[in-house]
Amino acid sequence: MLSRTADHLFWMARYTERAENTARMLDVHVQSALMPQAADNGLAGWRGLLGISELSAAYAERHGAVDPDRVLEFMVCDTRNPSSILSCLRAARENARAVRGAITTELWEALNQTWLESQALLRDGLRGLDPGQFFEWVKHRSHLSRGVSSGTMLQDEAFHFLRIGTFLERADNTARLLDVKFHALQSDFHGSAGARVQELDFYHWSGVLRSVSAFEVYRKVYRDVITPDRVAELLILRSDMPRSLAACLVEVAAHLDAVANPQSRETQRRAGLLNAELQFGRIDDIMSTGLHAYLTRFLERINDLGGAISQDFLAA
Repeated sequence: MLSRTADHLFWMARYTERAENTARMLDVHVQSALMPQAADNGLAGWRGLLGISELSAAYAERHGAVDPDRVLEFMVCDTRNPSSILSCLRAARENARAVRGAITTELWEALNQTWLESQALLRDGLRGLDPGQFFEWVKHRSHLSRGVSSGTMLQDEAFHFLRIGTFLERADNTARLLDVKFHALQSDFHGSAGARVQELDFYHWSGVLRSVSAFEVYRKVYRDVITPDRVAELLILRSDMPRSLAACLVEVAAHLDAVANPQSRETQRRAGLLNAELQFGRIDDIMSTGLHAYLTRFLERINDLGGAISQDFLAA
């Protein structure tokens, strides 16, 4: 396969997954913002949301002080923001158009229709839209394109590069969500007391779980109250949880092996090592050394892995 074709497939999948993950993060934050909380905590939450996607500087340059409505517009439909949902859907469609012959008609139609519908929905920005319904629509369209690719594409190199892009992006976003939410929630409850803390704690952690479709999974696995350590364990180390870091690295390592070439040995080694650490890691060890430090290091390694994949397989 031409490296240029692989590059388009890889980024088509990443942008589709990024749009979905942005919708998930915004959805849980909009719901959390409806809960009683101090004004400063609310604004800190919106700042944290920009921090997840490393958009704080870009937002400040265009809008200055953090305002919830402006942050929402910036992350949903501002085409000057390359990580906004609308920008991601457009980029996914353009990458698909560039490799129209390497994907099935059904997948092209799904991605193209998503882009056309998103333009119609966001013609007037978010005015008149229910944000929750729009975020559900984005998630549904992402599920649809992923299901169509699995159900209609030959499982050849094109399919493998799609999956590598999907799970690399998902691992990155899950780690960012966990890191920012753990920090934000700890600061939100600092100095609060008693049953009120437990009540808020439950609703906030439920929101984090729901943002990655893990609330029902958590109940099935642990059958107990929601605790931060178990949330971290589920979303980091449980390889049977589809959006966990462990599950993502299993997929990345497997699909990298399927497209291996003579110069990719080191990249495969890095992916295999990170996969093994997640498969055999223990949450007690991670929490004792510091979750923030662990996730920061993980994000550095996943970004390095993405760079190595680009170097070994994709267009310069």
